[in-house]
This record gives sequence, structure tokens and C-alpha cells, in this order.
Amino acid sequence: MNTIAVLTSGGDAPGMNSSIRAVVRSCAHYNKKCIGIIRGYSGLIENDTKVLNTRSVRGIINRGGTFLYSARCEEFKSIEGRKKAYENLKAMGADGLIIIGGDGSFTGALKLKDEFNFPVIGIPGTIDNDLFGTSHTLGYDTALNTVMDAIDKIRDTAISHHRLFLVEVMGADAGYIALNSGLAIGAQEILIPEVNMSFDSIIKSLKKSKKSGKTSSIIVVAEGDKTGKNVFELASKIEENLLKYETRVSVLGHIQRGGSPTCFDRVLGTQLGVKAVEALIEGKNGLMVGIDNGKIIFTPLNKALKGKTKINKELLRMSQIMNT
Repeated sequence: MNTIAVLTSGGDAPGMNSSIRAVVRSCAHYNKKCIGIIRGYSGLIENDTKVLNTRSVRGIINRGGTFLYSARCEEFKSIEGRKKAYENLKAMGADGLIIIGGDGSFTGALKLKDEFNFPVIGIPGTIDNDLFGTSHTLGYDTALNTVMDAIDKIRDTAISHHRLFLVEVMGADAGYIALNSGLAIGAQEILIPEVNMSFDSIIKSLKKSKKSGKTSSIIVVAEGDKTGKNVFELASKIEENLLKYETRVSVLGHIQRGGSPTCFDRVLGTQLGVKAVEALIEGKNGLMVGIDNGKIIFTPLNKALKGKTKINKELLRMSQIMNT
């Protein structure tokens, strides 16, 4: 293992840069060459690369996004595209590849491993926190803090105008962001894909809070929640049933992906980057490096993709107690 390549793929996440930095500097520490792939699998197919050294990654630990850029790549989904990517890896002299990304990125990594027997290690980089085998993915903690800060500001307007705000956050298949940020900001209700809450239950909750003298409320909605066709339809239905509420919708969108990573994500990115390099040097292959109870652990990539993450429904129960 003399040369290690690294790329970021899929949606960007705060902390990716700290992980890239850790990979590059770990390679330097172990006297290995490091090659950065620009724009993920697209750059790998197009052979868009640059050699990275310790000076290449200075000043990026505090930056959001990804220094290596990212892109979706349809061509990599074909065997011809993957073969081209593999040939480019061999031509540049790479002996192993570190992939920082989410489920789509890891699916591609597995293909390289299985079809060409090429050594790969995955680092979980996604704000959704939806990969099995790690308690935290890179970017999740920063996204939570971004959402919390945004909703705190929205609450000021909700209180000033006696309004009900429905705030949609990211989480098409997983409600981690909605659940934890909702509890942190004192949401009236939290709607997530993992738990089907009836519309009648929402109305009952809002009527109860109104009766107790509450003049404004926040409902946090994960984008994958199915209570309504979408958050705007849900808001309209609530207004039809509760005429005393003036309802507004705020979709936070991609603001959740950006921003300077928190201390937690910077430290996590560093830990995962170092361990990914050491794993390749030790001959490990086809694994995702993650964290659990403060300890670095390894999970087979196929298990990380197929394993079921479990939402902490106890937090939902506690949220309801807080709104008594």
C-alpha cells in the first residue's frame, strides 16, 4: 500500500474537509503518496486528480463543503464506467481508495471491490445519519446545530405574531435531524418517517396547547414524513381545521448542509480519516469506519448499507411530556 486515493461523493457534509485533511496527513506520516480525486466518481472516470501533501490541506479544517468537490455520476452506474474508473486508479498507481460519502457512494465502492478486487474503505459523510454501523455520520452534528439555530430564529417570529410554524428539515428516509432538533427547540410535535402520526392526533395536540394558553407553536417535519402529501398541504389542512391559527411553512433546505463544522464533526472527521488510512495499510478492505460510544469500529460496507438504523423513539415520548 504505497499510494492511497481519496474522494468525496454524493451530498456534501460539514466535516468532510477535516476527514480529507486527516487522510492526507496520515499518508504523509506513514510515507504514503496521496492522490485526491476531484468531483467524486465523475472525476475518477475523467481522471481529474491531483497529488496532495500536507500543505495542500492547510486551512480547510474549518470549512464546510468539500475541498475535493462532489458530483453525481450516472456513468459510474454502468460496468463500462466502473471499468474506466478502475483503469484510471491503476494508471495513477493507486493501491487503495478511501470514499467519503453516504449510501450511494458506498454502493459504488462495493462495486469496485467486488468487480475488480480493489481495496476500498468508506468514511460515512452524510447529514442524515442513516448508515448502520456508526452512531454519528460526518456532518450530522453540524446540521443539527444549524437547524436548531434556524428554528430558534423562526420561533421569535412565531411568538411575535401568534403563529403556528411548520418547519421542514432534511430526512427523506430517516428522522434523526427532525427528532433531535425538535426536542432541542421544544417543538409542539415532531413528524418523522419512522412513526406514522395521524392528522387527528396533531389537531388534538394543537387544540390542547391552545386551550392551555399557548399562542404560538412549532411543528418540525422531516421531508419524508407522510402525514400529508407535503408540508404545504399539511399546513393548509391544519388551517382548515383550526381557524384560530395563522399557519406558516418554512423549508430549511440546503442551508442544513453548509456552514463551518462543529468541534464534534472536526474531531470525528480527523479520527475517521486516520483510521481509514491505517485500515488500508493493515490490509483491510470493504469496510466502513465509524464510531460507537466513543470507540472507532469497522463495519462491512454491505452491512452498513443494508443494516437498519434505529430511531430513538424514547425521545418522541419525552417530547410529548415536555408539551404537557
